[in-house]
Amino acid sequence: MVLTDAALLKGRDVVDAARRAVRGGATAVQVRLKGVPARDVVASARALAQALEVPVLVNDRVDIALAAGAAGAHLGQDDVPLDALRAHIPAPFILGVSVGTAAEAGRAATCCADYWSIGPCFETSHKTDAGAPLGPEGFADLARLAPTGVPVLGIGGITALNAGALRHAGAAGIAVIGAVWETSDPESAARALRRAFA
Repeated sequence: MVLTDAALLKGRDVVDAARRAVRGGATAVQVRLKGVPARDVVASARALAQALEVPVLVNDRVDIALAAGAAGAHLGQDDVPLDALRAHIPAPFILGVSVGTAAEAGRAATCCADYWSIGPCFETSHKTDAGAPLGPEGFADLARLAPTGVPVLGIGGITALNAGALRHAGAAGIAVIGAVWETSDPESAARALRRAFA
């Protein structure tokens, strides 16, 4: 999963950039545009959902995801609880949840998330309140707490050099920001990550 970031895109067209990442092997795109007006986030999410053949999710905002025709939304621990939302959204809308501690894993285990995103796995500068890095062992400890059948993604500081360690720690996939957008070639970056994780 590739998360968009307005600062790292540096004026590049988000649809074109995401298409390149998908060509390189990204299997989902999450629209994460902090500080951008809701109207603009809807427009970006709608454009991506129409242009891409992979699921597009919206960070933090179920309402924007629904308005844009996105496949789902990713929520943090401080957002509206997933179990309060599930009865009010159409199937097969995807709901993901962030998990960074055992306490958060306990709360997430009782809700109806379609996947967990566990992190930060490694040091990251893209989320200032991410907390201390878990490392592969810490990731594995939290991943074991996920309900049976709920896939777990690693997030936070993931590069082609450390992605494989998360696969061995039980990750079903990875979510990245800088590893794709801090390069001039998102397609090659996504391909390198895909190879490293496989």
